[in-house]
Amino acid sequence: MAEVRVRFAPSPTGYLHIGGARTALFNYLFAKKNGGKFILRVEDTDSERTVEDSAEKMMQAFRWLGLQWDEGPIVGGPAGPYYQSLRQDFYRKYAQSLVDKGHAYKCYCTPEELTEDRERARAEKRAPRYSGRCRELTPEQIAEFEDEGRKPTTRFRTPETGTTVVHDLIKGEIPFKNEEISDFIIMKSDGFPTYNYACVIDDWLMGLTHVIRAEEHLSNTPKQMMIYRALPAPMPKFAHVPMILAPDRSKLSKRHGAQTVEEFKDQGIFPEALLNYLVLLGWTPADSTKEIMSLDEMIEEFDLSRVSITSAVYDTTKMMWMNGYYLRMLDKDSLVRKYISAASASGLATRDELADKKDWLGKVVLAFQKRSKTINEMVEMSRYFFAAPIEYDEAGARKFFTKDSVAGLLRKGAAALEAVEDWNLETEERAYRAVIEREGIKSGAIIHPTRLALTGRTNGPGLFEIVDILGKEESVARLRNVADMIDSGRFAGLDKPKA
Repeated sequence: MAEVRVRFAPSPTGYLHIGGARTALFNYLFAKKNGGKFILRVEDTDSERTVEDSAEKMMQAFRWLGLQWDEGPIVGGPAGPYYQSLRQDFYRKYAQSLVDKGHAYKCYCTPEELTEDRERARAEKRAPRYSGRCRELTPEQIAEFEDEGRKPTTRFRTPETGTTVVHDLIKGEIPFKNEEISDFIIMKSDGFPTYNYACVIDDWLMGLTHVIRAEEHLSNTPKQMMIYRALPAPMPKFAHVPMILAPDRSKLSKRHGAQTVEEFKDQGIFPEALLNYLVLLGWTPADSTKEIMSLDEMIEEFDLSRVSITSAVYDTTKMMWMNGYYLRMLDKDSLVRKYISAASASGLATRDELADKKDWLGKVVLAFQKRSKTINEMVEMSRYFFAAPIEYDEAGARKFFTKDSVAGLLRKGAAALEAVEDWNLETEERAYRAVIEREGIKSGAIIHPTRLALTGRTNGPGLFEIVDILGKEESVARLRNVADMIDSGRFAGLDKPKA
């Protein structure tokens, strides 16, 4: 049996979109499951759309995801070069071969003539298609056009009758009527190949056995099959994976949030979580209830027969849930390293400043590990450990800081904490419980305003976990400072809660 060879062939026109990442993942899993090769090829022949450094950014995204290609840019391989812009000799050679065999021809039609043909077709209520006016040019006509300085394209001569059937490994047999497929351009007048032609030449010369790609390419497949047969060249098996739709089942767009691997990385999504989420967009493992999967488990279970024929729906809520799961699975040291990276990037503190506080940071990350879905969220939630809040939750301040007795209670809490000699969670809580008992109040009467005074928020880790992390000096200073603000009328503008 021939070695399985598949590829992902992005155009360097921007960042790696999640649809592309999902297609690449399916190719990677299929190759690894079958002991084959995963090839990366950059389709950069469209100079007008190519974005500088885009290819390198895509490769960085692949490396971050852990999807290492077996052949392609940087790593090389026997079927290179792996940039289409460096493969022009191949395209010219085989285009001329197709012309010589009568499967293709030079087309000298001007843009104005092609526009005229399209407008005539619309007026006659026909589907616009190439009229074929250059199909049977005489040598004299060709010479005349050449003398005029016209630069020809090369068109493939499509069959005028019959049907081309795509045998799709996911969707089954899909027939296309040949009469509905115009003679299409394979080489443009500037000497560069078109997509449908270049990918066939590359897939053939790179020995691909399977072409697994997005559903949007299905309409291109009959054209490519015609080229394979005309060369002639061994035809790979085709599989078209379903589209990814927005929650409202419309086409994904920027209004639906993050779209690229880089955006999710910047949001604090882990590569393991993103891969886990993507694999389940349009594919189901044998155990359909299984949601958490490692890359090795995906490889072991992946099978094209379990890829859905219907579109998948994009749901970031589930992705965030998955990311929270992977965050909770991290050990403390790993969590601290990721926290330092995210916190320094956010400007919370410098990497060196954070590295000097690793033991203390261990307490910080463990306090939020079960409460956060991303590292970025953890950083934002923990900012009050680095600086006293300058703003306080308005609803909380209205509820707790407008009571007549609250400033006094905060000062008593501060005094109790200041008197603690052996500083730990147990002694801190014992000191506060003593205040509650002496004052004859419910615990919430002092605990809730204390939390708000220390953090500016009404929720978060346990109060004494917060106190312990802040330390005695900082906790006492914050409580007394808020008590002074209350007495000075800082919160007097808020309506007192109804009795």
